[in-house]
Formats: sequence, structure tokens, C-alpha cells
Amino acid sequence: MISLAGRDILHAWGKFIFTGVGLGLLIGVTLIMAGVYRGMVDDGKVLLDNSGADLWVVQQATLGPYAEPSSVPDDIWRSLLTQPGVAEAANITYLTMQIERGEDDVRAMVVGIAPGGAGTLGWPRYLVAGRQITRGHYEAVADLASGFQLGDYLTIRRNQYKVVGLTRRMVSASGDPMIFIPLKGAQEAQFLKDKDAILMQRRRTEANPALNRPNLPGLLEAVLASQTTNPSVNAVLVRIKPEYLPQAVAEPIERWQRFTVYDREQMEGILIGKLIATSARQISMFLVILAIVCAAIVAFIIYTLTMDKIREIAVLKLIGTRNRTLVWMILQQALVLGAIGFVVGKITATFAAPIFPKYVLLLPIDSIIGFVAIQLICTLASVVAIRMALKVDPAEVIG
Repeated sequence: MISLAGRDILHAWGKFIFTGVGLGLLIGVTLIMAGVYRGMVDDGKVLLDNSGADLWVVQQATLGPYAEPSSVPDDIWRSLLTQPGVAEAANITYLTMQIERGEDDVRAMVVGIAPGGAGTLGWPRYLVAGRQITRGHYEAVADLASGFQLGDYLTIRRNQYKVVGLTRRMVSASGDPMIFIPLKGAQEAQFLKDKDAILMQRRRTEANPALNRPNLPGLLEAVLASQTTNPSVNAVLVRIKPEYLPQAVAEPIERWQRFTVYDREQMEGILIGKLIATSARQISMFLVILAIVCAAIVAFIIYTLTMDKIREIAVLKLIGTRNRTLVWMILQQALVLGAIGFVVGKITATFAAPIFPKYVLLLPIDSIIGFVAIQLICTLASVVAIRMALKVDPAEVIG
């Protein structure tokens, strides 16, 4: 009976090939969607790994610095260094913006890193070309995905930066490439107003009678000075000593310095559970829809093939063929169709992943799960054809 199923497949090989290719394209899309979710999770972990931090000190009652805006004074890192268990602390800023690249622009996350060197918290872990930033201004390290090359100049707000180093897989939780610049330049880009806004605010301040009274000496100057400086950062990255637990270090900082502190596990929960949660639900809905479509395609083609050989099935029943043999024949055809579709889909996903706009991470475990799921879908989709085959009356062949 195995040879009978094989002969039937060879007899209708055109339907099997074209259906398998169509099914394979759907399976390929399914694998890519799963890979996109895996890539989003990996992007979030890469972001945390690159920071090198054990703790993130952010504005109180916020989910910063990645999921929500956060602003903390840029001098608290000194007081954090005096806390028991703190080995290193460094300021950091994050700003997602559009950066001009020739006639086009690219969406990137601009990261302001504290003075230091390779290994300092927040600095890019490794370079594929060039060198690290050595000056306090006007130098940048860019991720390859940004499209910038060594020696290129990029404009961030009012300043130009020369790309002196290139890195790879340094991305935000949204997959945007990172561009690292000195902290002072990043603070200016994120917090300072443009010149026209400063001039207009100064005119309003000078025209305010409450700020021009004799009993308020120096207040006007202080207000004007505050408009040109903003000593804030988004977070302070903290590395703790090996013998300390994260919560033991975080608790006194939250209690006495009135900041919110997240450890690595909590920050992963924010990134994965909140920042990409909506995207994850959308991908899950697409996967369910694609699974239903795959099942409908398999059910239709197997039903059609079974209808084409109703008389043959009746003859087989007439000569005493058992029902389980007929069931296995139809089921085998469905499983073969699923196997063809999976092979086409896997090849499609493998070649399409590198050119996909988002980072696609194809894991072997997802391929295994996908193959098992496709075979289960094909098995369930063959139920309609199997029930119809079992109801065939052998007397039909006589009549």
C-alpha cells in the first residue's frame, strides 16, 4: 500500500509540487516571523550585554532608560561609587533620532558614553574596524548597520562627528543601529534647546516682572544659565563587586538616594515583557493565521486527491482492504506534502533572512518545532479526506 500511495503521488506530481511550493512559501514566512521575534529578544539582550552593567540607576518610578524617558543628575555617579558593593559607575544617555546619511537618513540610537576607554561601562564591546573614541568631542563609533564607513562625517544636532570606529550587532531593543559619541555631545543633543528657542526664552524671562524685582538678585542670571546647560543623563550604569548580590546593592540606593534601580533580570523583563510585548502578540496572531491557512491548503489538496480516486478506494474495499490501510495511505500523502512544504520553507527562510529589514534569528529548535507542527497540521487536515474515504460504499464500483 506504500507503493500505491507513492504511485498516486507520482501520478499527481504536478499538484504535489505546486502545492508543496505554495505551502513552503507560507512555512517560510512563518519561520521568518518566528525568527523576527527571536531577533527582537536577542536585540534586547545585546543592548543589555553591551552596557556591561549589573544595575541600572534611573529616575524614580520610571521604566527607563529604554522603555520610558528617564533623567537623573550627571553627578550622582560619584556618590554611587561610595556605596558598599559598587565597583564601577558611569553615566549614559540614549537618544533615538534620524541622522542624515548623504541624501537619505538613517534611524539610529545615539549613545552618549562617559570618558574612559575600552571596557568602560556603556562603551562598545569590540570593533571590526578603526579605533575607539579618544577625544572628548567630535568623534563617533558607528554600527555597520547604520551604513556609515570609517572617515565619514555625520551631523547630530549642531555638531559634526567623524566616524573613527565600526562595530557590529550594537543595536537598540527596536533593532536600530547604535552610534556612540562622547557624553557631553550627547547631553547637548538630547537636552539643550536650539539657539532660537534659547533667545525666545531669554526674552520671556527678561520680560517677566517677577524675575526683575530688586529682592531677587542673581535669580535672572541663574535662570538664563539654566537654559544653556542641562546636567542630566538618562541613567547611571553600575557594576557591582563579585561578592555582592544585586539586590543588596540596589536596596540602599533606592532607600536613601531616592532612585529606582533595576538589575539584569528586571531589565530583561521590561524589554521583553513590556517594550516588545505588543509586537510579540502581533507575531503570534500572524503565526496562528498562517497555521490556519496552511491547514486549509493541505486539507483542500488531500480532499481533492481523495475525490479523484473514489472508485479506486471502492475497489480496494471490495477486495477486502482494511480501513487502517486506507487511512495510512491518505495520511502518508498529507505527511509527504508537509515534508515538501517544510523543505521549501526552510530554504526560503534561510536565504530570505539576511535581506530582511529586521534582524532574523533562525534557531534550530524553531525549525524542529516548525517541522513537528507542520506534520501535526497535515495530520489534522487529512481528517476530512479520511472520513470521506471511510464512508465510500464498495457497492458503488459494482453499480
